Amino acid sequence: MPVQTLISAIRCLTLLWRFLPRSCGLVRWRLVTARRNQNGSLRRTGRVREYRTRVDNPPTDWYLRSVLRASQFEPTSIRTRAITFKPCELKGDNTMTKNLDRRSVMKALGVAGVTGFAGCTGGGDGSGDGGDESSGGDDGGSSGDDESRSGRTLKQGVLLPLTGDLGSLGKPIRDGAILPQTQLEGETEFTIDIQQEDTETNPQAGIQGANTLVNNGYPAVTGTASSGVNLQVTREVLIPNSTVGCSPSSTSPEVTALEDDDYVFRTAPSDALQGQVIAQVGSERLGNTDAVTMYVNNSYGQALSQSFTESFEERGGTVTEQVAFQKEQSSYSAQLETALGASPEMMVVIGYPASGIQLFRDYFGQYDSGQDIVVTDGLIENDLPDNVDSDMTNVTGTAPKASGPGRDAFNSLYNDEYGREPGVFNAQAYDATAVSLLANVYAGENNGEAVRDNYRRAANPEGEEFGPDSLADAIAAAAAGDEINYQGASSACNIDENGDMEAVSYAISEVQDRDFAETDSVAFGQ
Repeated sequence: MPVQTLISAIRCLTLLWRFLPRSCGLVRWRLVTARRNQNGSLRRTGRVREYRTRVDNPPTDWYLRSVLRASQFEPTSIRTRAITFKPCELKGDNTMTKNLDRRSVMKALGVAGVTGFAGCTGGGDGSGDGGDESSGGDDGGSSGDDESRSGRTLKQGVLLPLTGDLGSLGKPIRDGAILPQTQLEGETEFTIDIQQEDTETNPQAGIQGANTLVNNGYPAVTGTASSGVNLQVTREVLIPNSTVGCSPSSTSPEVTALEDDDYVFRTAPSDALQGQVIAQVGSERLGNTDAVTMYVNNSYGQALSQSFTESFEERGGTVTEQVAFQKEQSSYSAQLETALGASPEMMVVIGYPASGIQLFRDYFGQYDSGQDIVVTDGLIENDLPDNVDSDMTNVTGTAPKASGPGRDAFNSLYNDEYGREPGVFNAQAYDATAVSLLANVYAGENNGEAVRDNYRRAANPEGEEFGPDSLADAIAAAAAGDEINYQGASSACNIDENGDMEAVSYAISEVQDRDFAETDSVAFGQ
């Protein structure tokens, strides 16, 4: 690039900066280094860098290709030899709005500015605006490589149970997973493309949905929910097809040990920890020395029942029965008779809402003898007591808790969008999608391997901190190549070598007035 052209570009930027209203406050500048190919197109050669400065402190050093953008208005492109202005709005601190377009800028710059401006527009060397860019359009187009960093589409799949045994819990979890798309609309230069598929709380439906997402080019998936579905989907579809999966609610310890080539992550904690929490609640809080478990007959139920049993026995307790049951049966009387035959002090129930409704109808209708009951995350739903038609005052719940630095911001965003408070695993779903999108931005393409390789970079403890309320800024920083540290709603989202969260916490709740109300919490790795 000739020195004179660079000088002209800097002069244009400086004059434009002076034209901006002083009430604009903090403005973000992005710098992209590039060089021109033989065919005349630009190829980015350096990292995208971002600067933030006040309007009274203009940038002084620009190299080759510069892009001016501010978070409150449409980007204005400043290219190597051409400068174009798209209509945009500059919103000042006093909420007054000023429209800026090419004609008004030229008029404001005046005769003195036109000389320097001509060098930018190509008038100085006779090449013109169209001769310097590879494609047309309002801003003269951009190279394909530059598109990998900005202005492209970020694709994200969502694979969660909208029907079946987990359907009533799955829909609010889905709402958390898709919330970033709504939140980011119009707030970032990227287009967010989210496709939803229903697992039906069934492994085969989950596999079919995962194949649909893979075939449609989605490099990462928020999901699945239940471990019984998640383990089969990851083994049969995601891992073989180099697609990232981040589950907000698959808690089986088997997920940690998967041979997944680092394609499988989760924002929910392992049930190896929840088993310890239930044992602590049962022995210390409720004062019980013997117990039974009833668990849904899949990897989630089996692993959590075993985890609780081991932890409870380490505390000196005895587990007399571990009774498996199938999902969505018309009666659970036989299983309840087996579990309660020796009149245990406590019963731990591990399952999902649709099954739980019938199980507890049978229990309170025929078998209630005052045992303490502890239910796990899959059954913590405020509609459960009403659906069972019981106060369920002897029921205590344990579930992963949203305790991240961004929890309050997320709660506000969720409530504003859906008109209700978020429930169990809703924050984890939001974080799974947010981290996936940030990794996609770093990756520069909708490619599963590239997203995987950048997944931990989205929550780099060395980077600048962002949260749910500044997700658009986090995406801009990632696009600029800056190191970021996403502080999530569910946790700080620091990911260990197995793809698990390094720090998590659990809520302990009791049924009060037919609602689950949190009464205590237990933290791990804080």
